[in-house]
Amino acid sequence: MFNPFSLENKVILVTGASSGIGRQCAIDCSKMGAKVVLVARNQERLDETLSMMEGDGHLVVAYDLSNLGGIKDLVSSVVSQVGKVNGFIHSAGIEMTKPVKLLTSEDYEAVYRVNALSGFEFVHQLSNIKNMDKSGSIVLVASITGVIGRGCVAAYAASKGAMISACRTMAVEFAKKQIRVNCVSPGTVLTPLMQNYLATLDEDARAKRIDGFPLGLGETTDISNACIYLLSDASRWVTGQNLVIDGGFTIH
Repeated sequence: MFNPFSLENKVILVTGASSGIGRQCAIDCSKMGAKVVLVARNQERLDETLSMMEGDGHLVVAYDLSNLGGIKDLVSSVVSQVGKVNGFIHSAGIEMTKPVKLLTSEDYEAVYRVNALSGFEFVHQLSNIKNMDKSGSIVLVASITGVIGRGCVAAYAASKGAMISACRTMAVEFAKKQIRVNCVSPGTVLTPLMQNYLATLDEDARAKRIDGFPLGLGETTDISNACIYLLSDASRWVTGQNLVIDGGFTIH
């Protein structure tokens, strides 16, 4: 059966694969036939993700992405074990909720290092034809906070906005190698972390957070499905874009 969204015979590397959107991406990529490389800090939670996946030949790599200097060796090790990477999803990230008056330069640096710089370093390594196959696809998971204003998330928003901006330049540079680079920008998605956060809010605060999403809050599969599209041959003519997936929040 013809399926342009198939990931059969593709190696997909996913950061942040131990929870939330990254976990869902790993699971759903396996369902689409991919061999998946799962990267995150927590070995036990990575193993949990692996137990939910289909197929075999997947690879688990426990690694702290704040250590930028080891990413080159990580990518080389992955390629030596499973072959060249065909697709990359950078879903790893940390959030920080603080008003600007309380944010320090160290706060900005910590968030930026994991959210943006680690992703950029993976892209740097995957730009080498030894590591990424021709016609590869790179997907950076950004956020609508990179394109809208929301209080108390300046460090997080800055890191996501950087990804959206860098994606365009990367797409221009990598087009000659037929490597595509795109972002997805989710709105509020019901990850376990978000569900726990919403449970701590009173009724008015919870309603305020949900208000503005015409289609309601998102599910992790809403984001993983978009990532699969961008990784697959179905999007072969799409690059340098920021796909906003927010249930209509930004149409107001």
